[in-house]
Amino acid sequence: MDAVRLIVTSRRALIASRGTPETMTEVWQAQALAQAIGSRLAVTGPPELRGEALGLTELAGRGCGVLDTPRLTIEELRAARLTELGDARQALLCLGGLLGEVSIALVGVACAADDESTYWQCMEAIDAADESRDRVREMLRRLADREEVLPEKEAG
Repeated sequence: MDAVRLIVTSRRALIASRGTPETMTEVWQAQALAQAIGSRLAVTGPPELRGEALGLTELAGRGCGVLDTPRLTIEELRAARLTELGDARQALLCLGGLLGEVSIALVGVACAADDESTYWQCMEAIDAADESRDRVREMLRRLADREEVLPEKEAG
């Protein structure tokens, strides 16, 4: 399945999640998907994105690592269904939106947390999601710079 479809599926699942355990599972799924997309971009994406894509992979992995790992079958793991990136720019735009929604959902869970462990997991995961989103923005900026340079080379 292509990245944009998986991101849309994750966004819908995050929005529909009810209660802390379900929300945390969807946050973990989103971070795992960001990690998979970063990894794919690092290997097959435009050369100017590869360093930032590696950073995204590491940050999203940290986002998964600070959360309790949900019990998911391989069929339930959206990141495992990633078969193609499609348009890198569109995938990154959608991923940035998903990561923003992840942060918002985590703020809600943190505010309602009954225990310190959940609260601090949320704080660490928010930090990872925000840093991942910064990497996505940087990759989008680099793509925009690349698109500006390419027409100049073609005209010259």
